[in-house]
Amino acid sequence: MDIFTFSKKGDEGQTSLLSGERVSKAGLRPETYGTLDEASSALGLAKVFTGSETIRDMISAVQEDLLALGAELSCEGEGMDQYRIGSERTARLEKWIEDLQKEVPLPRRFIFPGGNPTSAALDLSRTIIRRAERRAVALKEAGELDDAEVHSYLNRLADFLFILARYAEVKN
Repeated sequence: MDIFTFSKKGDEGQTSLLSGERVSKAGLRPETYGTLDEASSALGLAKVFTGSETIRDMISAVQEDLLALGAELSCEGEGMDQYRIGSERTARLEKWIEDLQKEVPLPRRFIFPGGNPTSAALDLSRTIIRRAERRAVALKEAGELDDAEVHSYLNRLADFLFILARYAEVKN
């Protein structure tokens, strides 16, 4: 049996949610989880650029979170419950932020991304996460997302990526 990397099922602009329901690729839900996928790819760049095992490990954990969050967002209704990301992931980000801030002071002025390849990729990831956060708010406002933890996680993740980029500028 031949296995192909294409199914042709999306050729008409539709995609499948985890439930099997077909929806427009331009819909809020695919736009939101697609933006998370984009952020994970940008984080992959940072992971390749860094020489720090600590940064690589943190990025890998965040990529796993984004995969789980994407699964939650690619479900609707009752199916979402089994994929909820949980507050422990947000708490982990908060702990990491606290730990990193002990090692790297926050800048006292606006920064321009690009201190080094790792920090630039982390800042790119942060801005993509901010876009995902806006998309998640649109989902909430449309009545399609009721998990407040999604919003907390994305907000904290952007904060974490900001401080991790500053850490990468100093420690990488």
